[in-house]
Amino acid sequence: MQKTASLRSRRTVATGPMASLAGLLREWLPRQRWFAGKDRPVTDLGLLSMTELFPGCLHLLVHAGQSGMPAPGGGSPSGDCYQLLLGVREHLSPRLGRALIGRATAGPLAGLTVYDALQDPRSAQLLLERLRHPGAAGPLRFEADPSVPVPAGLVPRVLEAEQSNSSLVYGDEFILKVFRRIQPGVNPDLEVSEALAQQGCGRVPAPVAWFRTTHPQEATLGVLQPFLRNASDGWALALQALAAGDDFTAQAHELGQATAEVHLALGAAFPAGAHDESGRTAAVMTERLDAAAHCVPALRPYVPGLRTAFGALVACDPGPPAQRIHGDLHLGQVLRAGRHWFVIDFEGEPSRPLAERRSAQSPVRDIAGMLRSFDYAARQRRPWRPEWARRCREAYCAGYADRAGWDPRKKHGLLRAYETDRAVYEVLYEARHRPDWLPVPMAAIERLAVRGG
Repeated sequence: MQKTASLRSRRTVATGPMASLAGLLREWLPRQRWFAGKDRPVTDLGLLSMTELFPGCLHLLVHAGQSGMPAPGGGSPSGDCYQLLLGVREHLSPRLGRALIGRATAGPLAGLTVYDALQDPRSAQLLLERLRHPGAAGPLRFEADPSVPVPAGLVPRVLEAEQSNSSLVYGDEFILKVFRRIQPGVNPDLEVSEALAQQGCGRVPAPVAWFRTTHPQEATLGVLQPFLRNASDGWALALQALAAGDDFTAQAHELGQATAEVHLALGAAFPAGAHDESGRTAAVMTERLDAAAHCVPALRPYVPGLRTAFGALVACDPGPPAQRIHGDLHLGQVLRAGRHWFVIDFEGEPSRPLAERRSAQSPVRDIAGMLRSFDYAARQRRPWRPEWARRCREAYCAGYADRAGWDPRKKHGLLRAYETDRAVYEVLYEARHRPDWLPVPMAAIERLAVRGG
């Protein structure tokens, strides 16, 4: 069963399976953590592609049309394309209750129950089988690294911590990230991890298998990688250290070294020009600040001071050349297994256009993201531990300098600008999703605007 349409289509399909699904999906989509346009209702659904992946499971690409202008980072103005794997059966077993989308009352699926197939162990196992045996299913292409065998029969489980995507862990040996918000082109998570594997960079798990679509346009849909058993993410480790009153500087120093090693490998894998685009970068940062201040009134008194950070970017030392970077680096994007740090999730900020996420940028952006993450961790317990955050920041930069050959602390103007830009992003995010957390980035905003860093 397969139907296709243009990526630009925003027309609700009134016939075929979408006649059964449109009403259910309009209600279900905005409730999902990975749905970008939560601030606006879904006005129409356009079917872009539909493939019967295996009996009882439909693979869909749908365009969720939305009206009104979104908040910054809240999806595209006219809506977005999403990847769905839907199970269809007469009756849903109680163990799949959380996966329920609804019961179709019209169209060819009338009377059948529709659910999120990724929550179904049988569907998840069949999806892995598709990846184990490369080939095509309609416009879908399943591909794999033939040098890495994937055993059959691995028991799947859904990783509950995902936000912008959905991930399945298979037998604690592999993890499959299924991208939800789809943009045309190669997803950086596949592109970067594959390139770094070719560079021999052991800090990033290499892709084992992946799948993509060729219609309506070429796009990456999911990536299978080794699962790091017994690994803990940096955020959890930092909070454990804070709760126990332990120092975290040794780990922060090693994390700085790991970040620098990844940046060096990225620079070798994706050669980029050394053009100074600080003026353009400052203008984009200022635009983001103005848009965020429009949405978050608490930010407005600090706008003049924050603009000075971006204005100074034009006159300060341009720092290291622009190159491919992680794009959304923080303690939740790094894993520690044994005594080693690994870096994961190279998508960048999913709300950004794919072309921007794949573009060359200053590595200082990643450094600033991690520095802000130490500050976030230190504020999770009261009383706040500013000295803990300061020591971690210093250790991280020192570790980075050991490997990179330049010290981020000596690029004060650059670091202030990128840390300010990150804090503005955090203010907008917390205001929209976690208002109780807003004081955390606002404290950094006050520091950066009033004291300059």
